[in-house]
Amino acid sequence: MTSLSSKQLRTVFAFLQRPSCWVLLCLVFVVLCHPAAAQNAQSRPVARLVTSIAPPSPRRVVTPTSDYSAPAALLASAAAANSIERRAFEKMNLARVKNRLSPLAWDADLYRMARIHSEKMARDGYFSHVTPEGMRLRDRARAVGILHFSVLGENIAYNQGYDDPGAFAVEKWMSSPGHRANILSPEFRASAIGTFVSADGSVFLTQVFITR
Repeated sequence: MTSLSSKQLRTVFAFLQRPSCWVLLCLVFVVLCHPAAAQNAQSRPVARLVTSIAPPSPRRVVTPTSDYSAPAALLASAAAANSIERRAFEKMNLARVKNRLSPLAWDADLYRMARIHSEKMARDGYFSHVTPEGMRLRDRARAVGILHFSVLGENIAYNQGYDDPGAFAVEKWMSSPGHRANILSPEFRASAIGTFVSADGSVFLTQVFITR
């Protein structure tokens, strides 16, 4: 190993005292460390979170239709409703009773209106209180002959793959402030739930409330 003379040591020490020397050393350090830092950044795992607040878009199963006239052979009583509709209606009234409210009566006109809307959502591939033609809740009520009312409300739901879709819909409605407010509103006197099950098993539910 070669040793430095006293004169050489004094020269090195004097060089180190210069500000420009430290700037040069910092630059060398950055250049040497950059490849290692870049390599570590590239090998670090990345996590991403994705959320959705919109209902899934249902698949169209038949030719779209814009017909909102009352069909001739729709059921008129709660006893004749299908099992999903009866289950949802019962769960809805149970929720009202648990909250010290009177159960709602079944309304045949609302049933017709709800059935039509659920089927139309499935067939036309949308999920909304407003139809693609721009028909809103009041418009759809008039289309089935409901011309006079003081209060009118509606909840809609969509689900697939559940053993009890009617009860599941009511459960989700009750966990949503706006939908829960409709179910537990003391203003409403009657209601009905109409459903439509698509070929792929998707269940569309429409629940309408009214005080005439």
